[in-house]
Amino acid sequence: MHIGRNAVAGLALALAFAAGSGARAAEVQHDSLSFLFDNDVFYNTDRDYTSGEQINYTLAPDDVPDGLVDLAHSMPFLLTDKGDVRASFELGQDIFTPADTVDANPPRNERPYAGFLYAGLGLLANDDRRLDQLELQLGTTGPASLAQDAQAFVHSILGERKPAGWRYQLRDEPILQLTFDRTLKLVPPQSVLGLFFDIEPHFGAAVGNAYDYANGGAMARFGYNLPDDFGPPRMEPSLPGSSFFSLKGDFSAYIFAGVDGRAIARNIFLDGNSFVASRSVPKQPFTADFQLGAAVAFNAFRLSFTHVFRTKEYRGQPHSDQFGSVDLTLQL
Repeated sequence: MHIGRNAVAGLALALAFAAGSGARAAEVQHDSLSFLFDNDVFYNTDRDYTSGEQINYTLAPDDVPDGLVDLAHSMPFLLTDKGDVRASFELGQDIFTPADTVDANPPRNERPYAGFLYAGLGLLANDDRRLDQLELQLGTTGPASLAQDAQAFVHSILGERKPAGWRYQLRDEPILQLTFDRTLKLVPPQSVLGLFFDIEPHFGAAVGNAYDYANGGAMARFGYNLPDDFGPPRMEPSLPGSSFFSLKGDFSAYIFAGVDGRAIARNIFLDGNSFVASRSVPKQPFTADFQLGAAVAFNAFRLSFTHVFRTKEYRGQPHSDQFGSVDLTLQL
């Protein structure tokens, strides 16, 4: 009888330990790997911001080096007194072209050819109601951005004519860019007929020789089992999102809509090079992005598609722009 009581007690202890381990396992946060792809080919155009690609690796809080955590803690405007600190590393390329890519000497009243090749380091700090993101990008524009080669390669695969005016692209220029975004859950997830919605306003700024701007806007999400995150990520300049996600169940699906307005003091891809003569066009001081999209997440995957409408960026631009943005994020 004594042995039986010990066996029961041991079994109860084992079950309690297993339950506790399971609870802790559910709270484990993972590194994430994101692939982002922007292109106007989704809407049969080839002009202005015509494509962008980025790969991003984000460390889970427990994997962030102590030196980066200390750096985040030294910045009073980051939310580091509570919540989690993450670090992200990225590599990306943006490509811009005039509307007339057939002309070997593009019209001077259209935006110049330009590329931006960059690497970035980001610090992210969040709790349930707020996400702060600080990002430093180092890169180059001009022929060193490899934008001409990248676009020629893609056009050859698609069987399309190569753009003819890249000799008039911006000159090589090192780029140093610092960007900050803060996103707030003004309305945390609320239940409506078994589904959920939330509203996330944001504001931020960018300083550097590529962009100088202040921005603000909001995004709303509606769907089934909203993840514990701040929506899919986008490439700057854009609405902010989060390169990490945390499912509250086995599956999530939702739609989202948002707007981001920007007051712009500098845009090198319209204003031209900072220190040497290059082609340029007079920019619009105020622009906006409007977006509609959908996202699904299950197990360790998140996939989203965003339809972006961008207002005219320079004076004399004949049409506003639209492009599609795809994000695939994997938890590792």
